[in-house]
Amino acid sequence: MAPSRIAIVTGASSGIGEATARQLAASGYRVVLTARRKDRIEALAEEIIAAGHQAAAYALDVTDRAAVDEFATAFKTIGVLVNNAGGALGADPVATGDPADWRQMYETNVIGTLNVTQALLPALTASGDGTVVVVSSTAGHGTYEGGAGYVAAKHGTHVLAETLRLEIVGTPVRVIEIAPGMVKTDEFALTRFAGDQEKAEKVYQGVAEPLTADDVADTINWAVTRPSHVNVDLLVLRPRAQASNTKVHRDL
Repeated sequence: MAPSRIAIVTGASSGIGEATARQLAASGYRVVLTARRKDRIEALAEEIIAAGHQAAAYALDVTDRAAVDEFATAFKTIGVLVNNAGGALGADPVATGDPADWRQMYETNVIGTLNVTQALLPALTASGDGTVVVVSSTAGHGTYEGGAGYVAAKHGTHVLAETLRLEIVGTPVRVIEIAPGMVKTDEFALTRFAGDQEKAEKVYQGVAEPLTADDVADTINWAVTRPSHVNVDLLVLRPRAQASNTKVHRDL
């Protein structure tokens, strides 16, 4: 059986997901773009097709298990699943953090990843050469003040990937975790701070070159396109100016 050339990318309407879809399409995959914002992924699919590649758009909320299961019925085999949907809300201390924000972050980053992975794992296995990519964060590997809700969720995402790899060893499916540090995209910090542009800009203030969505997508594309026997268990990437979650060089 020839390997499946279908790659599904969640959270493909912006940022890392959007950039990853473009790069996987350029690498020869038929990309299936999923996100809640139908107009954004349909426009991206049209752009990818116009560039001579293959793409399709499917509006999907990864936290809606019934919808995810329905989506999965369309595929007998797939080659790649990129679990990218997620995000951060707020930067409050534990003492005053909003439990609703914590719950939403857990639902999106952890349960959403679980839903899609469970639903598509049979098709990944049936391909004879499947790859699950989990886009976590350096927040999944270290704590920082004001980030406990997001940190807890991304630790959950990391543990999901690590445990899945143990549980399915011996099957023809790789599990790759990509953990980016400071990435400047149009929406991540803006969403985190509920549209407050000033707070969002302060995250990157004085940092000469934060990572871009394309930097992360390039790393995902590289990991996915390694030979089948090569499993990139965990790849952490940060900008040169960031030594840790709490140590960043800023020219102020």
